[in-house]
Amino acid sequence: MIFQTPILALLLVATLAAVTALWSSGFALRVLRHWDLANMSRAQLRLERTTELVSTLFGAVMIAELAALLLFVFNADRMATLFVGAMCAVGTLNVNPYGFPALYLKIAVFFAATLWLILDRADRIGRDYPLTRVKYAALLAILPLVLADGALELAYFLNLRTDVITSCCSKLFTPNNPNLANQMASVGSGTALWLLGAAGAAVLLSGVAALVRRKGYALYAACSALFFAAGLTAVVATISLYVYENPNHHCPFCILKPEYGYYGYALYVPLFLGTALGLGAGMLQPFARIPSLSDRLPGLMRRQLLWSLAGFGLFVLAALWAIARSHLILFG
Repeated sequence: MIFQTPILALLLVATLAAVTALWSSGFALRVLRHWDLANMSRAQLRLERTTELVSTLFGAVMIAELAALLLFVFNADRMATLFVGAMCAVGTLNVNPYGFPALYLKIAVFFAATLWLILDRADRIGRDYPLTRVKYAALLAILPLVLADGALELAYFLNLRTDVITSCCSKLFTPNNPNLANQMASVGSGTALWLLGAAGAAVLLSGVAALVRRKGYALYAACSALFFAAGLTAVVATISLYVYENPNHHCPFCILKPEYGYYGYALYVPLFLGTALGLGAGMLQPFARIPSLSDRLPGLMRRQLLWSLAGFGLFVLAALWAIARSHLILFG
């Protein structure tokens, strides 16, 4: 099973990311100890040239990690037919104890990679590369995530057994299985929509305030995180019901299946990107006062905030369309 093309692609990305992160972390330690643009020595010049190479290579594998999250989820759903008891990605991920931890780590790597890429972009627009130490310190922080992600992914794929009877979403979202998924499903449909509306209002108001006042991006980042949580809760508690036209089917993975038009991707992709860009805008705010960034960084932050709002807006539109076109009636 491990020789299937999507699995090999995922393991290749994980291996390249781990090797590149290890190599880059060794260089990062040199940067943190010796980086000094005021030093005109040959060693500093070599360090500056190598920095460009390392940043480009690490950025490339981080972009690959962004795509790997989509491929991991798509492949988990595609393999559901191979396991007894599996109907969607939930069953595939439940085949062994490594499935869901691997997914959670891939999500963490997705956000960490996006934030690092944003840091790298901000560093490159400054004439004196003012965030070089910051982004390489962040690289060292990402290293354990990348290594753990690769190790868990390998353990998950090596331990896939088709003779294992797995449990799927019908067992996961039940009162007898008290976990976060069931708690999200147990939130009332109306309550979930009210929470999403409140989080959306907070995002919109904080975003407009940040654009007008040119500050307050950290507040927008916090509201983005709240909207992410509210959005996922709404998908499980309410939106998925309208997609399935079934008041008892709360699975957030079945909506990724072809029989539902891959509708889940229209919800998750803008939600994840909007959240990541919102967090990135807030992350950059403390650096806006750096002289070499003071002219161009505010513009980058505004663009990220606008794209973040666009992502959240697309998520809301997709949710409203799912409700409008459905034959299910939850509210009289």
